[in-house]
Amino acid sequence: MKARKTIPLLDLKAQWAEIRDEVVPAVLAVLDSQQFILGPEVEALELELAVYLGARYAIAVASGTDALLLALRALGVGPGDEVITTAYSFFSTASTSALLGARPVFVDIDPVTYNLDPAQIEKRITERTRAIVPVHLFGQPAHLAPILELARLYRLAVIEDTAQAIGSRYQGVAAGSLGDAGCLSFYPSKNLGGFGDGGMVLTNREDVAKTVRELRVHGASREYHHRRVGYNSRLDALQAAVLRVKLKYLDRWTYARRRHADQYDRLFVDSPVRAPVKAKGCEHVYNNYVIRVPRRDELLAHLREQGIGAAVYYPVPLHRLECFAPLVPEGLSLPEAERASRETMAIPVYPELSEEDVSRVASTILGFYQHSS
Repeated sequence: MKARKTIPLLDLKAQWAEIRDEVVPAVLAVLDSQQFILGPEVEALELELAVYLGARYAIAVASGTDALLLALRALGVGPGDEVITTAYSFFSTASTSALLGARPVFVDIDPVTYNLDPAQIEKRITERTRAIVPVHLFGQPAHLAPILELARLYRLAVIEDTAQAIGSRYQGVAAGSLGDAGCLSFYPSKNLGGFGDGGMVLTNREDVAKTVRELRVHGASREYHHRRVGYNSRLDALQAAVLRVKLKYLDRWTYARRRHADQYDRLFVDSPVRAPVKAKGCEHVYNNYVIRVPRRDELLAHLREQGIGAAVYYPVPLHRLECFAPLVPEGLSLPEAERASRETMAIPVYPELSEEDVSRVASTILGFYQHSS
């Protein structure tokens, strides 16, 4: 009997097969140039992504985490400050503030979109608040209009964590280009992923761009002239070459992700599975297709038994992590973030899936509930 095809959560080998013949000569060109750090390839990527996302400036750095760290510091966040952000996100959304000596102030999420709930922000603002970091989680933009209005009212910086949402749009404008800075990640699992770590800071502010450019090269305004103590956070030319090839495919890949998401949406109607909700005015890019389900952990084990990849993002909300305990008010309860951590999971949505793959994933999930009810 023929074994059933395994469907991983993400299949980068399938992507590689499509682009190999373009990536290899691009990488060889960098090897021939022997210019590996920053340089023309990185500058070209910065220009291309600035144009693609409608930002005045794009500054490439070593990772998405560094993008957040450098953007926060460039916007003046430091010891004793407070930074308001979501409790339901990847670790670096909050750790970067803590690394600068600031305190992340966690706010609960909208239970429909899983993004930061704007209605709960103002009551957490104090005289120490310096910035707000909304996350465009799983590929859907946060509801930015009220966040930007609060920031204007209280004179706060807005740093968009766009690590999972390149190409998404909020009210027709690219996510990452609406606040004081936007931060991208090129981690391999992202919609535009490199062959290693990488990140980028987007901004329309010349002062922020200038400061981030200095911070990424040890704080130097020119070689051996250091205006401030900075970091070693430079993007490799090899990564830039790979990303420039992939950028040409990004719209096609995004279209495929949306097509798979639409198919899932139809298949999950009138079932125990709560599909992602597309918020009004938002264009989702589905870095992850995240469902809310009963008996989540049992379903996760069942899918793995059936050769279908799935994962939990995120099993512990940030305010419950041990390392943040000294920074979190005792007894803080953020019920929607906590519930999402217990009930949500991601299923395959990568571009190279076939319609048959999507149907099999959905039917396996629905079969679990039909046979165990």
